Amino acid sequence: MGKEKTRFVCQACGFVAPKWLGKCPGCGKWNALVEERETPARGARYATGTMARAQPITSLTVTSEVRQDTGLKELNRVLGGGLVPGSLILVGGDPGIGKSTLLLQASHQVALDGQKVLYVSGEESVQQTKMRADRLGALHERLLVATETSVPHVEQIVADVNPALLVVDSIQTVFHPDVTSAPGSVAQVRECTAHLMRMAKARGTAVIIVGHVTKEGAIAGPRLLEHMVDCVLYFEGERSSTYRIVRAVKNRFGSTNEIGLFEMKSDGLAEVANPSELFLSERPVASSGSVVVASLEGTRPILVELQALVTPTSFAAPRRMATGVDHNRVSLLIAVLEKRLGMFLQNQDAYVNVAGGVRLDEPAVDLAIAVSIASSFRDQMCSPQDVLIGEIGLTGEVRSVSRVEQRVQEAAKLGFRRIVLPRQNVDGWSPPQGIELVGINTVQEALEVVLGG
Repeated sequence: MGKEKTRFVCQACGFVAPKWLGKCPGCGKWNALVEERETPARGARYATGTMARAQPITSLTVTSEVRQDTGLKELNRVLGGGLVPGSLILVGGDPGIGKSTLLLQASHQVALDGQKVLYVSGEESVQQTKMRADRLGALHERLLVATETSVPHVEQIVADVNPALLVVDSIQTVFHPDVTSAPGSVAQVRECTAHLMRMAKARGTAVIIVGHVTKEGAIAGPRLLEHMVDCVLYFEGERSSTYRIVRAVKNRFGSTNEIGLFEMKSDGLAEVANPSELFLSERPVASSGSVVVASLEGTRPILVELQALVTPTSFAAPRRMATGVDHNRVSLLIAVLEKRLGMFLQNQDAYVNVAGGVRLDEPAVDLAIAVSIASSFRDQMCSPQDVLIGEIGLTGEVRSVSRVEQRVQEAAKLGFRRIVLPRQNVDGWSPPQGIELVGINTVQEALEVVLGG
């Protein structure tokens, strides 16, 4: 019998080395290479028995897209309307954030809709899953549970049950016996995901897999895992807060800009129907540096509080810190305030924060950032009835933004009375009753309106 050959595989990027190295040459991570036994090529196992036939794309017929309702409107919004049959969805998040709770509640809602659901857990026994379902009130005869870690066994259970939805919790705990490496390794994760993907496409079963994350917050394993699946969802939230955000970073069947908001309670996750009211619930009324901005998350307008604190520094290089907005964008807007408005901020530390833990990526929040910094620097309060919208250019001009009507309507629902926005967005439509639109062309005009000079 010949000597068994081994290789060393990086668990972060999949780089293969013939010997152990302290630092991975592929991604630069330390102590990431793990020894694995070499196995012969397994391409024969992937053969379907029939060769695909090329067809003109014009001759193909596509049936109307039918999505499975998850019973959770916030989750449906992030998925693009619901579960697509035959899709493979990856859900990642920090330990204890509520991934299993979310999926068990969604599985229960799908079962209530008359569909069979198979929940396979490699981390909990069926008794433990039953205990959690009791607490969540997620008991139904069409919700089937199993504790299994072998992918061929999971495929056999699926063949026997024929569910409309399969949940695998988690992909790092399952393994394929033909792969010699340990469960959770790069080879095992890649192989198991490939088998589940082919099963989903062949049977038309929607498959949701749970993925562990690294300490940096990314899905554990190589990025190949995210490329293989149809949809990647991140379940985010602060451990000290009860609120959770579902965010899509990849979605072949919908937008990647949507978010879903939930609140963790003793009996499970509850949907938050009005996130704007939530984000503004603890807003201080009489405080400088606090403004309200109307931002868009996908198709949903959200009003959030944006705070800034500008304070003198004793160091040669002032600090620029930002939470919830791009740090480089904040530095750019500070430079605009210094050059175009004459504010001397070179001896001031500047801190910008978005209240509520949400992240704002669109340029329409530029005007709110600039005004909040100026408000804190001058120690002048903004009116609590104002909402600011606008993108700022390097010359200090305020540029128009998209879908301003939806932003204004959301502000009107929450009782705001004045909207400061680019002048180009004022014409061509009528605002809701009781709303005053103030069009401005430059940052200087915005400060004169909001701060009086």
